[in-house]
Amino acid sequence: MTAPVYENTDAFAYGLDAKDPLRPLRDEFLFPPAASGAPTIYLAGNSLGLQPRKARKYVQMEMEDWERLGVEGHVHGRHPWLPYHELLTEQVARVVGAQPVEVVVMNTLSVNLHLMMVSFYRPTRERFKILIEGGAFPSDQYAVASQARFHGYDPKEAILRLTPREGEDTLRPEDILETIERHGKEIALVMLGSVNYLTGQAFDLREITRVAHAQGCKVGFDLAHGAGNLKLSLHDDGPDFAVWCSYKYLNGGPGSLGGVFVHERHAHSPELPRFEGWWGHNKATRFEMGPTFDPLPGAEGWQLSNPPIFQLAALRSSLELFDKATMAALRAKSDQLTGYMEFLLDRLPAGFVTITTPRDLKQRGAQLSLRFKGEPKRLLHRLAAAGIICDFREPDIIRAAPAPLYNTYLDVFRFVKALEAHALE
Repeated sequence: MTAPVYENTDAFAYGLDAKDPLRPLRDEFLFPPAASGAPTIYLAGNSLGLQPRKARKYVQMEMEDWERLGVEGHVHGRHPWLPYHELLTEQVARVVGAQPVEVVVMNTLSVNLHLMMVSFYRPTRERFKILIEGGAFPSDQYAVASQARFHGYDPKEAILRLTPREGEDTLRPEDILETIERHGKEIALVMLGSVNYLTGQAFDLREITRVAHAQGCKVGFDLAHGAGNLKLSLHDDGPDFAVWCSYKYLNGGPGSLGGVFVHERHAHSPELPRFEGWWGHNKATRFEMGPTFDPLPGAEGWQLSNPPIFQLAALRSSLELFDKATMAALRAKSDQLTGYMEFLLDRLPAGFVTITTPRDLKQRGAQLSLRFKGEPKRLLHRLAAAGIICDFREPDIIRAAPAPLYNTYLDVFRFVKALEAHALE
């Protein structure tokens, strides 16, 4: 495929935006104002997505039904609360490439990760290890270590960590597969992120799953930085489970509900160990309040409690926009946005910035992780004062994530031009 030809001018950025079929979706979001009163250049959607304009309306609708109906809102609301989470099922299934029976919106990410490991981390004397990234998000590291201890294993022996080669920032795909093949008979669970939060590196979920399953391992993925970012195909890729949050690229709001994928092959496996709760019980008999748990088929059978309606309402407003856009179109624009940012960054003075995210489009999503010469925290504050919002991660990384639902090519151009001004001081 011919590489895109970019130009280092604002006229070129304006031209790309003018031809962008997703450009109207930007107007569906609310941007924090800069000190000047103009909208910020918001490149932190990988940390917290922007508020969709309709989120307030959808939440307010449920507030009004609560006021008007009280408990009757469960069955007589404009969108009855008892089945409300089902309004999001097909939408979120399209986002992650799953069958509706394989997904459910519930809880938050780390809670869901623990629930999934109850079912899919079943260690034995011979096979008890968990493979993770050495640089995995801390909550994932805490979760797998605590699960190992819960089963009576020392995390120092039970946790295998993938680390980059000496002098490199990211993992080589072949090293991931070689580690699984070498240690496969000891590994009970391969538990990786789909995109590393720090480096922005995306992994080949299908190939990892194939190699791990061939070794007899269970496979789970943390999609915190993948859901709404990558074009996922969980059903076809075949992992046993996946979990994600919805406050990053999915724009569900701070602390918003997470989601779970359980592959269809486990849909009718009531014998799978799990922690049980009444909302995962057969809907037809749930309110008979019987003493014996009868799990729903599919991912819904892992539900514990009835979900918070206001959070579901806010998330629904965003998922509607994903349906309008489609993940294929979003992914195509994302590649162009990061490609343009990469092109512009490469033209800054030598030594000022290093891109630590892979340059291979197949190994990244919407995020570029940048290591700057000098004091990156000071630079971050100066960018914020100029109305440009990114974020910092220890020890020395500024993350910039142009989200294709609402960011523009002009955002990218202006961001790099602001960096250039600092580089030339």
